[in-house]
Amino acid sequence: MKRYLALDVGTKTIGVAVSDELGLTAQGVTTIQRKNFRSAFAELTEIMNRFETRSLIVGLPKNMNGTEGSQCQSVRDFIREVQSRIADLEIQFWDERLSTVEATRSLLEADLSRRKRKQVIDKQAAVIILQNFLDSLRLRSE
Repeated sequence: MKRYLALDVGTKTIGVAVSDELGLTAQGVTTIQRKNFRSAFAELTEIMNRFETRSLIVGLPKNMNGTEGSQCQSVRDFIREVQSRIADLEIQFWDERLSTVEATRSLLEADLSRRKRKQVIDKQAAVIILQNFLDSLRLRSE
């Protein structure tokens, strides 16, 4: 089975999660700082190599009515740059509406301080994106 890497691409950070080798569960990996494209790309490729994956699930922050706004375009632009530099990269966009809200709710339930929530919110959103994707794959195969 192949591993998937999920990205929650924001303007300042990128949350990263990876699937287990069976494709059943998602685990948070890290949050990449988006200081510039070169450093973010270098960290992303290092993570992809470490987990031996070329399959990215990318959260697409659609508007509540399903339309795509400027943030979706920013995500697509970033991924287009990544794709132009990595051969044989499989990209799947995933509707991530409310993933950050769900991540915030779960971190509040875990009673994390505001400071700690800020440090892990994007990584947790990536976990939610990836777990929803993996669950949909399982449902389709049943």
